[in-house]
This record gives sequence, structure tokens and C-alpha cells, in this order.
Amino acid sequence: MSEQENKNSVLDKRSSRRTFIKNSGLTVGGVVLGGALGSLLIKDDKSTTTETHNHAATPTANPNVALMFFTPNQYQVTQAAVERIFPEDANGPGAKELNAAIYIDHQLAGPWGSNVKDYRLGAFYKAEENQGPQTKILRKDLFLAGLNSLNTYSNEQFELDFKDLEATQQDEVLLAFSEGKVELYGKVSSSQFFSLLRTLTLEGVYADPMYGGNNKMEGWSMRKYPGSRMQYVAEIQDDKFIELEPQSLNSHMGH
Repeated sequence: MSEQENKNSVLDKRSSRRTFIKNSGLTVGGVVLGGALGSLLIKDDKSTTTETHNHAATPTANPNVALMFFTPNQYQVTQAAVERIFPEDANGPGAKELNAAIYIDHQLAGPWGSNVKDYRLGAFYKAEENQGPQTKILRKDLFLAGLNSLNTYSNEQFELDFKDLEATQQDEVLLAFSEGKVELYGKVSSSQFFSLLRTLTLEGVYADPMYGGNNKMEGWSMRKYPGSRMQYVAEIQDDKFIELEPQSLNSHMGH
């Protein structure tokens, strides 16, 4: 092989290695991961490589607050209901301020709200005490039926929609629903709706903010929970409790 042919062969190898690394996606923030991939860059390559760090700042606001499922009125009723389940107090904000209703809206708008991964074929039987409810109704339909019944029952008892009631009256209505005293359509008990409402409220308060709730990570802050962190190498050896500022999943996504 001539000297020129040998040079061309080396250049082709360098080009193919760079193309492989670029197309493989195995880089983080512009820095190639070490090990076998590192050797691909070093061998037969005398050029200088500049490392570029691209660390995205943690967002200070939650951009994920647009309604995807509820009408404005349904959203307002949901806000009123979640606030009674997790009200504001001396410890911090309630579910309304923490955007729990936004979290619920997004969950019901997605595959989970349509029971996509659930077994949906009959026969349908009344569940035993140690089993969850078995019903044909979808979660999103159950929730909407519950919201409509909240208003219907509130008007029957107090001649006002649920969101317009006093806090103590709202508690009375929710208590009746939790005890299954109200029948939704299709003979579905109101206790099923209340159980779903309560579960989603707590999830909305404590889930990662990228899902719409836990506004400004204040749900975590009240619990002194550090959120999503990649490691605790510096803290794990310490015998004392170390309070860390919460981090969302979004804080890792630009790396």
C-alpha cells in the first residue's frame, strides 16, 4: 500500500469512528462516555477534543399547566374537592395551590384515564373485601360522573353547586360520597369515585412536577423530601439528617 493510500485509510477510520459515536447517542452534554467508547476516539487520532458541558438550569416555573381534559367548570369543581382533601394549613399550601387538579386532568387525558392497560373483559362480579372494584366504567368516565353527582347532591342538600358551598358543607358532601351514600349512574357507588379522587389528589401533591402537580416542589419541601437526585455519595456517610433542596426530573434532562 502506498503512503497516500495509508493516509486515506487512517482518515476513513477516524471519520467512521466519529460517525458511529455521533449516531449512537452515547454522549452526555457533549462529553463522550468513557471506557470502550473513549478508546475509539484516542486510537489513531491525534486531534484535540474539546469537552463542552451543557447543564440546563432547573426551571423555576411549571410550564405544564394547560388543561387537556376538563372543561373550566369541571376543573373548578375538582379544585374545590381536592382542597378539602388536602387543605392549606400552617405547614404549607393545599392541593389547589399545588396544582393537584392539573395533575388529575393530565392523568385522565392519557391512556391511564381510559384503562388502556387494564383487563376489560367480563364477567364482572362484585369484588371481595381484599380486591379492588371491578367495573366496566373507565376512570375518566367515573371521575366525570362523580363531578356531576357532586353538583347534583350539593344542590339537593344546599341549593348550591359544590364549588360555591362553605368548606364545612363541602366536607359533608364528600363524607357522604366516601361512605357510598350516593349512587352514580350504572349503580356505581360514590365511594369508588371518592377513592379515586383521594388517590389522585395525594399523587398530585407529591408526584414530580413534570406531571403537572406538586407546584414549585412545595409538596416535597413540606416533607423535606429531596426529590429526584442522581446520587447521595456526599451525604450517605453522615449520621446527621441533611436537608437538601428538592430537584425535579427536569433538572437532569438537559445533561
